[in-house]
Amino acid sequence: MPIHPNFKSIHEKEWLINFSQCAPNGALNYTDLCNLLQLTASEHSDLGGISFADMQEKDQAWVLSKMRIEIDALPKWNDTIVIKTWIVSLENARSVRALEVYKNGVKLISCETFWVVLNTRIRRPESLHLPHDHCEKFPQMLPTVERVKRIRIPVDTVKLGSHKVVFSDLDIVNHVNNVKYLEWCLDLIYPKLLLKQTIKSLDLNFLNELFLEDEVALFSITIENTTTFSILKEGRSCFSLEFTT
Repeated sequence: MPIHPNFKSIHEKEWLINFSQCAPNGALNYTDLCNLLQLTASEHSDLGGISFADMQEKDQAWVLSKMRIEIDALPKWNDTIVIKTWIVSLENARSVRALEVYKNGVKLISCETFWVVLNTRIRRPESLHLPHDHCEKFPQMLPTVERVKRIRIPVDTVKLGSHKVVFSDLDIVNHVNNVKYLEWCLDLIYPKLLLKQTIKSLDLNFLNELFLEDEVALFSITIENTTTFSILKEGRSCFSLEFTT
């Protein structure tokens, strides 16, 4: 796809929060927040000629590797929000992208994401084959107080549940959609913690792909105000989540 005439290196997208995206308290679900962030990033890539369809011509796709979200407040039902996004860095197979969520000009949420170019045929990372010099990079414009990180899993985690991958867990790349990992973990949390909107930050690490009918175990531990989740398949870590309250 050619570069869209309206493409800008800093992209803004307006969203209206609808009832299907909200929890019983009327606030935006954490999973739907992640979806909106990724949809905004995807639209920016589409406008810049680096869309999923463009990359599939080269057997490539963007895959989310790490994500950090810092939350001051969650939008609510019928709120209109603006999500801004830009590229911090893009080199070879790796890219860092920033996102910020605003309501009435006030920033509510900051997010840094780390992406990898995956060859969807051989399922391995490789350098991006599409031009991107037209995309200005902003290495000094970091959105979050803390950067994305590799989560360290504490010892003595406790098994909370298990899951077998079903068709509705899959996305267009034919692996488990990254938001599903977060959904599996949050479903095991005491509901009042979510309803009171006490989560201040989330770190997510996507470590290994999961596919249809894979079976995983979910482990967790809470130490003071930090809860850590780990999802394992046959003892191998596939996903880690750390959130603070």
